[in-house]
Amino acid sequence: MSELKIFHDSQPDTLEQHLTDKASMAKALAAAGIRYEQWQATQALPDAPQQEQVIAAYKADIDRLIDEEGYQTVDVVSMVPDHPEKAAFRQKFLEEHRHSEDEVRFFVEGQGLFTLHINDKVYEVLCTKGDLISVPANTPHWFDMGPNPRFVAIRLFNNPEGWVADFTGSDIAQRFNRLEN
Repeated sequence: MSELKIFHDSQPDTLEQHLTDKASMAKALAAAGIRYEQWQATQALPDAPQQEQVIAAYKADIDRLIDEEGYQTVDVVSMVPDHPEKAAFRQKFLEEHRHSEDEVRFFVEGQGLFTLHINDKVYEVLCTKGDLISVPANTPHWFDMGPNPRFVAIRLFNNPEGWVADFTGSDIAQRFNRLEN
């Protein structure tokens, strides 16, 4: 189940707001400048689909975002619990960082926890199947795929080089929630 939890950045133990209704989540995130929407596949996907099949199933929404935002690169990334480097991949994203471009992810399967630090608020967004989140350029955030990750996600980039992070050096990410599974 997708959910949004909002905290003051100095009070990680005090939940200010908890939303599970996707329309309410989208409204609260839009107020913070975050795109959050749901997509539906236009065709059924097989188990373990190939990148081309995933992109074809969501082509209309992908093309709409490319037209609206000018993204240049689209790919599909996946992670499974038995991946030999899952711990290293998880660790790579757990510290607060920002990017010079939007970070756009659509969850075809599975889940991931995006945590955004905007002004004095922390927004924990648990994304699940059907959720798209777009973290605006230069927004401090971190991502947790959990200790036993399982997801398939579409990524869109402005930078053809893909994911490039600028770590903030803050320890804030260690004071907030992690995925347990």
